[in-house]
Amino acid sequence: MKIYIVIPVYNEEKFVAQMLTSLVTQTLVPDKIVVVDDSSSDNSAKIIQEFSDNYSFIKYHFKSSSSVHAPGAKVVEAFYSGLQILDEDYDLIGKFDADLILPPDYFEKMQKVFSSDERVGMASGILFIENRGKWEFENISKKDKVRGPVKLFRKKCFEDIGGLKKSIGWDTVDELLARYHGWKVTTDVTAQVKHLKPTGRAYTKASRYKQGEAFFRMRYGMLLSGIAAAKLAWSKRSLSLFTHSMIGYIRAKKDKVYIVNPDEGKFIRKFRWRHIFSKFNFRGKSKRLEL
Repeated sequence: MKIYIVIPVYNEEKFVAQMLTSLVTQTLVPDKIVVVDDSSSDNSAKIIQEFSDNYSFIKYHFKSSSSVHAPGAKVVEAFYSGLQILDEDYDLIGKFDADLILPPDYFEKMQKVFSSDERVGMASGILFIENRGKWEFENISKKDKVRGPVKLFRKKCFEDIGGLKKSIGWDTVDELLARYHGWKVTTDVTAQVKHLKPTGRAYTKASRYKQGEAFFRMRYGMLLSGIAAAKLAWSKRSLSLFTHSMIGYIRAKKDKVYIVNPDEGKFIRKFRWRHIFSKFNFRGKSKRLEL
């Protein structure tokens, strides 16, 4: 399998060398890697260029961009900027973040996952963050979710879902659309990736309504959005997160911009509700809920 990777980078001088080192020392090295410098103002460009000079399969690519952090759109636009300079002769395409350290056999394990079943459309390992000197699972989602920093797609699945959406919610809706098109979504819990900068650290106050906007754009509906917002707020122990999510949802209703069509939205709602009701087995057995 030919594996191509695109890594958007914005001011990651503290981490990008560790990420690239973990890539070039893989037991199965990706065939092509494009590192997109999204107009960094720190030393990221120099570090990336050094790796590009020393490894023929790594290419440095500069993208002119605003310094304003825009959850969803900015990173996806950087990804596409890198994708455009690659050929289409790949089997797996990955969008990875620059603040990771991959285990040495990461892509060897991913190749086995995709080779084991031709219906696997998306796959990844799982993310760990450091807490008081110990590495622990980053539990902002379940272990069966393919997280945004380590997305790996089979080419046909990537085409079926229409690629990544340039919108908040892109790293949830891609998985849902993959399932809509009949693809399997898989994680290998033995492929444990160190996440050096925990999710959400770069978010600003201006981004606080974005989660609710994502719920609307994925056609969740008000009730389902409220349940999802409550679950998120509970996990973060933040009542304001629930409030901001619902305000974001209401605001998004005025614009009526969706990232899925009505049929896809219907599937997404049914899928989400099925998971909610699966928590309760009315014969007395409970199951875990994932929103």
